[in-house]
Amino acid sequence: MTSDPKFNDIRPFTGDEVPAATRRLGTSEEFLSLFSRMLKSGREPLSAALQQVSTLDEFQHCFFIPMIKELTRMTTGGVTLSGLENLSRESAYLFVSNHRDIILDSAILNSLLLDNDFPYCQAAIGSNLLINSWVTDMVKLDSCFVIERGLPAKEMIASAGLRSRYIRDLIKEGTRSAWIAQKEGRAKNGDDRTQHALLKMFKMSGPKEFAENFRELHIVPLAISYEWEPCDDMKTDELYQKGAGEYVKTPEDDMKSMYRGLAEYKGRVHFSIGRPVDAELDAIGRLPNNGDRVAALAGHIDEIIHRNYKLWPNNYIAYDLLHGSAKFVAAYSGEEKAAFIKTMKQKMDRLDGNRSILNGIYLDIYANPVKNHMKTQPA
Repeated sequence: MTSDPKFNDIRPFTGDEVPAATRRLGTSEEFLSLFSRMLKSGREPLSAALQQVSTLDEFQHCFFIPMIKELTRMTTGGVTLSGLENLSRESAYLFVSNHRDIILDSAILNSLLLDNDFPYCQAAIGSNLLINSWVTDMVKLDSCFVIERGLPAKEMIASAGLRSRYIRDLIKEGTRSAWIAQKEGRAKNGDDRTQHALLKMFKMSGPKEFAENFRELHIVPLAISYEWEPCDDMKTDELYQKGAGEYVKTPEDDMKSMYRGLAEYKGRVHFSIGRPVDAELDAIGRLPNNGDRVAALAGHIDEIIHRNYKLWPNNYIAYDLLHGSAKFVAAYSGEEKAAFIKTMKQKMDRLDGNRSILNGIYLDIYANPVKNHMKTQPA
């Protein structure tokens, strides 16, 4: 059970931990300054609201999700959802998702679930993102559980086993679903792929038989599509510097990504819930070895995410610019293309480096979802 003390270091806050955490958050100058600036409100209402919170449900339903809804109202062109018919309110699921934004991916999912009378789900977050005490308080109040990063190999195996058991116990309890990114960290170049190591981690805690093991988890692929990525220039710069062997990420970089992901314009946003992969598991389980089975399951999850990804005009524009083609010219207007090019130029002007390479990296971020989607279509 997820209440087992062995999970204390990784689980969300519970019981008396909640009012203590909300009091700390309500007096955190950095939290209040950051969120009052994003929400264009005073600090006092935020602090006062937090002082009234004594349970996780109160934090999530009465504080955090209303705050996320206000941020999405201010910074998006609307959030849409498809595929809800693939879920049952009587079951818990493991949402395996592409990853674009550190906070909003799981937060918007929970907002959509609550709007449709589904329970709040727990979300995985990397330990590297617990940058300071207020971030830790906020995400653990938001029902996040921690995935350890950067451990020595022996400790990493033990940590993976513990987290595997936590996720499986959560799903088998049947009252809360879980969300986890399909790979460690956000996809910087828009090429969404499920990490085989993630599926191997899931498998560690279950029955030996492959299909039975993964059927217990009720894996649901989730495709998240942002029209504009608010951190696209940061991702471009990171990939450029990595290519030059010069990039070293700092906690300040992660904090900047969190802030910009929350505060800056994202255009339209779409969440597409795929069918649970249960029906395909028997065939996958008959493959000759575990490596083949894991690869096949990862490929199946990827195919659903790639097929369900909502492609915006920006994606088609980037593809045509990258390839010097007019293949998708019917999918966007001249005005949309001009606006995309203008935005790209403004962002790339702020970066140091070879402009041609930078432009190519930036275009890949938006074009790769088109390339992947095309592979899912009949020849």
